[in-house]
Amino acid sequence: MTRIKIYICLSLLLSIIMSCGGNKENTDASDDVVLVKQNITETNDGLQKMQIQKAEAHFKMDGKEYQSIVTRIPDETLTEVIGENDEKFVDNKITLNITCAGKSFYNKTFTKSDFESIIEPAFLRKSILEGLVYNKVSSKGILYAASVCYPQTDLYIPISILITPQGKMSMKKDEMLEEIYESEGL
Repeated sequence: MTRIKIYICLSLLLSIIMSCGGNKENTDASDDVVLVKQNITETNDGLQKMQIQKAEAHFKMDGKEYQSIVTRIPDETLTEVIGENDEKFVDNKITLNITCAGKSFYNKTFTKSDFESIIEPAFLRKSILEGLVYNKVSSKGILYAASVCYPQTDLYIPISILITPQGKMSMKKDEMLEEIYESEGL
């Protein structure tokens, strides 16, 4: 889990640094990222859950201004996950809302079941949806990085999510996000 947190923080930091630099892959890109965290309350039945988290990003694509809001919320209606030491964890749902000129461009609430087509069932049963962060704008669209992980461990699967300029979503499992972005010219 520490590696995931470092990965998410590094992704956010990279996004902020990229927004301040003059070397951008998409000359329209003007990124601004804000992260807001809220404290959690512990459940009465001993379930552990992550903090509520909200992150905003502002960027340009094809000359248009976009705003992205990613909100992670622990959801006790989802199936509990049992950790390595028989600890019980609440899984998360993550809402991605992208607007352009005040109008909805893309809106979806993800749960780990959305990744069933790219993650093995045995891993999904013991994992939680840990995070989703804005990464960058590329020539193919808006890139996000998501992670599904075993709670409180370093075992995770990174996922690349692409939202095209037409508002279509695709995803793939990544081994090393930076290497894949460089090799595919994203």
